Amino acid sequence: MSTPLPTAQPAPPSRWFAVIALTLGVFSLVMAEFLPASLLTPMADSLAISEGQAGQAVTVTAVVALLSGLLVASVTQRLDRRHVLLAFSLLMIAANLTVAFAPGLAWLLLGRVLLGIALGGFWALSAATVMRLVSEHDVPRALSLLFAGVPIATISAAALGSYLGDLFGWRDVFLLATAISVLTLIFQYLTLPRMTPERPTPLGTLVSVMKRPGMMVGIVAILLVFCGHFAFFTYVRPFLEGVSHMGINALSSTLLAFGVANFVGTLAAGYLLERSLRLTLLLMPLVMGSLGWLLATLGGFSPGTDAFMVALWGFAFGAVPVAWSTWITRVVPDEAESGGGLIVASIQLAIALGAAVGGVMFDLSGVLGVCATAGTLLLAGAALVLAGVKTRPVVAAECGGQGSACG
Repeated sequence: MSTPLPTAQPAPPSRWFAVIALTLGVFSLVMAEFLPASLLTPMADSLAISEGQAGQAVTVTAVVALLSGLLVASVTQRLDRRHVLLAFSLLMIAANLTVAFAPGLAWLLLGRVLLGIALGGFWALSAATVMRLVSEHDVPRALSLLFAGVPIATISAAALGSYLGDLFGWRDVFLLATAISVLTLIFQYLTLPRMTPERPTPLGTLVSVMKRPGMMVGIVAILLVFCGHFAFFTYVRPFLEGVSHMGINALSSTLLAFGVANFVGTLAAGYLLERSLRLTLLLMPLVMGSLGWLLATLGGFSPGTDAFMVALWGFAFGAVPVAWSTWITRVVPDEAESGGGLIVASIQLAIALGAAVGGVMFDLSGVLGVCATAGTLLLAGAALVLAGVKTRPVVAAECGGQGSACG
């Protein structure tokens, strides 16, 4: 008597409140990450350190987040994902409190190290968690909702951070961030379901995932695209001031338009990805790269035109993190957590490289050279997507462990 084949189980119902809880986590973490940038001077004065030393509060978080993103899947491989995510929210609360009451540089950096662990770990697990919360069809839309927390947090950190810091002091701003983190933890506790680990993920899994066909090409494309973006974005203010000759009001309005357009682009990404992942991966860096060269050659002709191109850049970039997170869930669905760690590490590395490349080009050829370089990197990323980035699943068992070009 033959054994009957197992019947396919229906997809679990979408848990959109849990996705919103993850979005709140993203908002809280990203806002905390960038708060020191808007509070640098009062923090340095209060702690009796230089602004350069205070600026390391952002750098150390990015470095630790890179390491945390790579290691979290293997270190927590036997733990319920609900507990791990709640632990990261607790760590975020501890980080903000440590910074708020820091008596000196050492305590400030300790708090930022704790935040880096939470930030990298949370990001690395987020895409894989979304895959378990919603049906496969809803993953792109859920990821676009998840990433919507990023532009909102960035705007909040820059605008509200500096404003409230002037009114109440920088320590109270971090206490406010702590309160938001507590609310986030409570909402996550009420909505996140139990999620037992699906399979062991030893550290060597990172290497095996990287060896899969097309993965290395995808990671290089990520580095090019994000490096190009952050090379430009780091120096967007000098461009608007020096080339477009904008005053403070026009400058603020343009940066606000960038943030709003970025938010809209993030939400639109879900609908674009439901139609074509490859087209979205290709089109966004192609638009941004073209804008980089247009700004380098035509920048300064009209402040209104420059503002429009900067806003359009923001819209296009809004879809980029969502698209690449969707990509990793598609190409390595069996190792989405390790893949998510690679994505986080690549983006954090690209942020550092983008700022460094932009700085070198700024010194060599001014801000127009930065725009041209950023455009070139983005167009190279788009070309790589067109030439060699796979968008179909590449599972280890299908490749027979031989690295053949399956998928």
